[in-house]
Amino acid sequence: MKVSLDSNLLIYAAHDDDPKHRLAVGVVERAAQGNCVQPLQSLGECFHVLTRKRRFAPDAAMTAVNNFRAIFPIVVADLSVLDMAMSVTRDYKLQFWDALLLATVRSAGCRVLFSEGMNDGQEIAGVKIVNPLMPSGQTVVDLVLPPLES
Repeated sequence: MKVSLDSNLLIYAAHDDDPKHRLAVGVVERAAQGNCVQPLQSLGECFHVLTRKRRFAPDAAMTAVNNFRAIFPIVVADLSVLDMAMSVTRDYKLQFWDALLLATVRSAGCRVLFSEGMNDGQEIAGVKIVNPLMPSGQTVVDLVLPPLES
């Protein structure tokens, strides 16, 4: 099953002082072994938060983003994705940038978006939002992502 990760998981994985770091790294590592794509938008959000809110030096944030680029195929939005995002914003009252992320991964064929910041358990446009940092989300991780290789 094709999945994607929201930027918040990438940020936790990159920031080793974050209490959620270990869990996020586990999800990222398992996703890297599975069928996971990353939207360009989530990489941009990761860089922005790491440099602005987490006070990473730009070069350190670039290294983190480039590491994610090296392990995941990157998908981008097009005009049909923009149309879907606007409809999702209207129909589900989602913030536009979350809707654009969701529409981008939907367009790429993802069935699950792992995110701590969106409404866990909600399904929108055929994409289930799952918080992998919660016990119920770990169950979904175990169902859709391969176990870590030894």
